[in-house]
Amino acid sequence: MKYSIIFFAIAVFFMASCNHTEQAKHEESELTVSSPIKVDTFINKEYVCQIKAINHIEIRSLEKGYLQKIFVDEGQRIKKGQPMFQIMPMVYEAEMEKSKADVDYADIEYQNTKKLSDKNIVSQQELALSKAKLESEKADLKLSNVHLGMTNIKAPFSGIMDKFQARLGSLLDEGDLLTTLSDNSKLWVYFNVPEAEYLDYAVKIKKEGPQKVKLMMANNQIFNQIGLFSTIEADFNNETGNIAFRATFPNPDGILRHGETGTILLPTNVKNALLIPQEATFDVLDKKFVFVVDAKGTIQTRQITVGLEMPHIYAVKSGLSVNDKILIEGLRKVKNGDHIKTKFRSYREVIEELKNLHAE
Repeated sequence: MKYSIIFFAIAVFFMASCNHTEQAKHEESELTVSSPIKVDTFINKEYVCQIKAINHIEIRSLEKGYLQKIFVDEGQRIKKGQPMFQIMPMVYEAEMEKSKADVDYADIEYQNTKKLSDKNIVSQQELALSKAKLESEKADLKLSNVHLGMTNIKAPFSGIMDKFQARLGSLLDEGDLLTTLSDNSKLWVYFNVPEAEYLDYAVKIKKEGPQKVKLMMANNQIFNQIGLFSTIEADFNNETGNIAFRATFPNPDGILRHGETGTILLPTNVKNALLIPQEATFDVLDKKFVFVVDAKGTIQTRQITVGLEMPHIYAVKSGLSVNDKILIEGLRKVKNGDHIKTKFRSYREVIEELKNLHAE
């Protein structure tokens, strides 16, 4: 029993020594703090967008028949007026030849009737009927010629072919889809804007005209052309509270295609923005917090509201002031109420270090 008591006392002393050592180490280590900075800044607001070709149509069969020829290939760039498909024309050629014969026959009848009318052998009414028949046959001939022309499908504009929806020899009905054609020389980029931001942009567009925007592609690279936006849809979406804007981008190299996605970067000036490093924040459920350190080195948890997000930076809407000191490092090592030693670094030093760190 005596030895047990001695052993217990030694264990308690050892644990107390370890805790004291750890506490001493904790108190001796210095953790970096910084203060928010209030500045006028320039940011790019980001909006997810859909990229559409300025002209994108379906190419469909205009007549019934077998697909006899395909003059183009999938993904090919074609020019306006270039032949694309031909539907077997024999039936329509035969109809046109019949219409020509009918016109010739009606013309002969009309000429004979006119001669008789000039001699007052037949009435003017009979001459008029003969002329009407001739005009009707001529109209049928034009219609036959149109049907024949529709068997040869040509590109309505220059663009890029999509995949085939019918193969050579397919039996087509009128209106069957053959492919799609996209004119990607210019792009319409659509993005949705919340109501509050719409009001700001609408005033700005009215005052300054079309606004310049950039496009970040799906690979996070900035598109090499500048876009302009000024077009706004008529109505808000009642379910989302958003309204669609449209920006137009030139696409001279044909890099972007119809149906891609990206992110619109809209430059915006922000007055008196209170900025802090993103590294100084942590999340609890759906709320953001920082550790504020007072003059005695005591840590206090404080909830903040973020207004805008930029690379490595938050613009704080509420919860902080320029006089506060916030913890930058060791956020997982401390808790509310702890006492720490601190070393102060300016906001700009901290941000520069974070940029270099992420660049590596």
